[in-house]
Amino acid sequence: MNKYEQLDLNYIGGQWRKGKSQKVIESVDPYTEDTYITLQVASLEDLDEAYESARSHQKEWAETNPFQRAAVIKKAIHLMEDRKDEIVDILIKDAGSTMAKAELELDITLSVMSLAAEFPFRMETIVNDSMIPGKKNHLIRKPVGVVGVIGPFNFPLNLSMRSVAPALAAGNAVVLKPSSQTPISGGNIIGKVFEEAGLPKGVLQVVHPKTSEIGDAFYSHPVPDMISFTGSTGVGKNIGEVAGREVKRTILELGGNNAMVILDDADIDRAVKGAIYGRFMHSGQICMSTNRIIVDESLFDAFAEKFVETARSLKHGDPTQKGTLIGPLISGDEVERLIDEIEKAKSEGAEVLLEGKREGNVLTPTILKGTNDMTTAQNEMFGPVVTLIPAKDEAHALELANDTEAGLSGAVSSNDEKRAFAFAEKMETGMVHINDQSVNDEPYIAFGGEKQSGIGRFGREHSLDEFTTWKWISVQEEPRDYPFD
Repeated sequence: MNKYEQLDLNYIGGQWRKGKSQKVIESVDPYTEDTYITLQVASLEDLDEAYESARSHQKEWAETNPFQRAAVIKKAIHLMEDRKDEIVDILIKDAGSTMAKAELELDITLSVMSLAAEFPFRMETIVNDSMIPGKKNHLIRKPVGVVGVIGPFNFPLNLSMRSVAPALAAGNAVVLKPSSQTPISGGNIIGKVFEEAGLPKGVLQVVHPKTSEIGDAFYSHPVPDMISFTGSTGVGKNIGEVAGREVKRTILELGGNNAMVILDDADIDRAVKGAIYGRFMHSGQICMSTNRIIVDESLFDAFAEKFVETARSLKHGDPTQKGTLIGPLISGDEVERLIDEIEKAKSEGAEVLLEGKREGNVLTPTILKGTNDMTTAQNEMFGPVVTLIPAKDEAHALELANDTEAGLSGAVSSNDEKRAFAFAEKMETGMVHINDQSVNDEPYIAFGGEKQSGIGRFGREHSLDEFTTWKWISVQEEPRDYPFD
């Protein structure tokens, strides 16, 4: 057992301790279905203490020299690099990650942290002239204050760190609530790494409450100035509603129903390879995953044949084995949900091109031919299930692609780059990838969605903007003339 696996505790006020609730969380290895960690959860009292600790330590942290703040982030990066094998092992056991996915997740996490290490030096004060004679305007970038972060189970380390690192770098204090399904990889690793990197005690808290016990308290609590959430659209809407009543800032990265469009001049072999990765990487448990593949009817049969053939040959099963692309889903409940969705689509007239098989929590690829109004096309599957949809022409393909309430990511394949670019500009999504697939994430881009796929952007200066605010202080250096004697 490595050192991170011993962290079956909450991290509050700089101390690792059991929660005061009598309830427990069990993290179950999705592949073996053995209990991985049993953790006594945080109570409402624990949550109050975590937020109060964050509030009491935030200002001192914000006033810390930027070189020191950056050094903490950089030290955390080095610690994670040195312990890569340990962290990859935890991602496999805690989140059901395959080797390839775990290594990719760690690489992205480190790149996000490297970007954040720049932020302490970008907390600038801008001074400019005023429209009022004799006045100077000072615009001061400041941290928001206390940030509550709620992480998901699918890319737990990366999608928690994506908020934690820039928030800390900008001088905020953070209370992190990882998914109860991935408490170590989404939370306690982060707490321990920053503790060892020298982050002052009390600036970062990691809590593990049960929603059934605390309700909306994590985001309705009076202390946090901002809530960062990555997860389902339904939960995100509720957080947005509560935060709106409390006048809290939010950044919400929600679900996707992403379309990959294959136009009539696409390279089929290239498109098939992209679509396979875009749908089946991490068993489809990615918000950017390709949920629908819309193919011009002139290429449909040829594409479908090669796509099915390739999907049938994918290595699945044990996530610790090199080359496994399709590992377990996060839980048996998710397998059951997908099987129900598939059966409903069949009853709606979907044609089965490849029937998936269940092996424990592993579900092999299911490929359906259907229409855009079928269950598996309208809902985000979040699993190795995909619907192929014929399109009459380019205009019809665009109509189908945009016929969803979601708008996170997308892709379009064509041998005519200008044509594809024009098509991409008309797709109602925050991100589109030409001659690639929908699963892409880089630190120096603007990451986020449109419509019901969320609010706000991560990456580049956007993460800094999300976790900071501006204060205007003016100085009237010369006596001002007012419109009265």
